[in-house]
Amino acid sequence: MDRNLALEFVRVTEAAAIEAAKWVGRGEKKKADGAAVEAMRKRFNQVDFKGKVVIGEGEKDEAPMLYNGEIVGTGLGAEMDLAIDPLECTDSVAWGRYNAISVIASGKKGSLLCAPDTYMEKLAVGKEASNVIDLEAPIKDNLKKIAKALGKNIKELTVMVLDRDRHQEIIKQIREVGSRVRLITDGDVSACIATCFPDSGVDVYMGIGGSTEAVLSAVAMKVMGGEILCRFKPKKEEDVPKIKAYGIKKLDKIFSADDLAKGKELSFTATGVIEGPLLDGVKFEKNRIITHSIVIRGVSGTIRYIKTYHHYYK
Repeated sequence: MDRNLALEFVRVTEAAAIEAAKWVGRGEKKKADGAAVEAMRKRFNQVDFKGKVVIGEGEKDEAPMLYNGEIVGTGLGAEMDLAIDPLECTDSVAWGRYNAISVIASGKKGSLLCAPDTYMEKLAVGKEASNVIDLEAPIKDNLKKIAKALGKNIKELTVMVLDRDRHQEIIKQIREVGSRVRLITDGDVSACIATCFPDSGVDVYMGIGGSTEAVLSAVAMKVMGGEILCRFKPKKEEDVPKIKAYGIKKLDKIFSADDLAKGKELSFTATGVIEGPLLDGVKFEKNRIITHSIVIRGVSGTIRYIKTYHHYYK
């Protein structure tokens, strides 16, 4: 992927993050999401490329734009697949909680999983444990292998899980083997990617969450050498024909990071809205706004952090 295009995508996530951050703590998650979507689409359409949204949250969140199949960009330049979430963690923004980002993953045409936004079962780890996990194995067995790969006692492992009723059995089994559990209200993209940073304090992510978040996470994790294993776990029966309509015939198929994001021409771009394990949030100061972003590129294998000062005058 062209490095200049990657930097253009930073401007896209910055614009969405700034507009979303204006709604922090106001109790209006749909307005926050709508502001981020509108800003992202407007900025996308100023970029010279032809992007197709192959997986996103437009349908699930009833967002007015950026639905699956939508074409963005000027139409000039490279054709690309996009996985997007203009505002990951709408609830966090609405209620002023921890961890929210605006995020884009991209790849050349045909490289990203094209699917509806529904639920997937996920297991994610960083590079050192990438070859030892098995989504069909018992939690106890996975944690033992992960601990060995990381050179840790199993009691030293920290497993991040979304705080949902559906995860009570998972949480119980993690605790039974003695590992630590960290619960988060939202934000499994940041949680999955955090497993690739040894100083993040997160060794494993597991649980059921959105398929869009799985693809977004996979792009960054693949470049960083981590692994995420997933399979569809549709929330309701009517999701099954939607999944099969995308050519996915076996619902029990296990997808790896390589399946979700093919090749090396990949990029992951995110800007923090509220501070989390991956990025600081948007800061509003007198006559300027400060944003913090990350760009991960597959071709170069680089990770860049970008701090931007947006000056304005009343």
